[in-house]
Amino acid sequence: MKRYKSAAFLGGADVKPNEQTYQDAFLTAQYLAQMGFVICNGGGPGVMRASTEGAKSIGGKVIGVTCYPKIPYLHWEGRDPQNFFDEEIITSDYFERTKQLLTLSDIYMIFKGGTGTISEFGMAWASSYIRGGQEKPIILFGGFWKTLIEYLRNHMYMRPGEFRLYSIVETVDEAVYTVKQLVSTTGIHSET
Repeated sequence: MKRYKSAAFLGGADVKPNEQTYQDAFLTAQYLAQMGFVICNGGGPGVMRASTEGAKSIGGKVIGVTCYPKIPYLHWEGRDPQNFFDEEIITSDYFERTKQLLTLSDIYMIFKGGTGTISEFGMAWASSYIRGGQEKPIILFGGFWKTLIEYLRNHMYMRPGEFRLYSIVETVDEAVYTVKQLVSTTGIHSET
């Protein structure tokens, strides 16, 4: 029986605290931490910091998977000194960081973002699909994902099985309900 104990929060580093996406990530992480999930993120600002703040607001545990490249990246937000996670896993490359986040987490929560989020979503989707029977659930937060997925379905060479690997939710309540459904059918192991 699959047990879920950690959730990766992936999404835009440029999301500001006064934006709805930030608030949605905060509240979703808060609820998941209450359920016993360890929250994982990339240690940066935006959705990453929002998920840390949400989990920490109720005493939850947060792991930050950070990246300190040997050669500085031109377009990279880096480690956010205001993201006060509990444990840090340090990597030296963006792809290693993403791989660590995906390996460490049992569920992927993906919010609005930019090219980094698109990359993370693609890696999460592909790695989940190729596992065959050991897929990790992907929860896409926001109605805009429907349009993007439909476009991919119509214009890319997609296999039918790939479309059963994710859920699209538009509210915090829907996100939490989706996770609760996963937990109720498979269970959760709490670290707390």
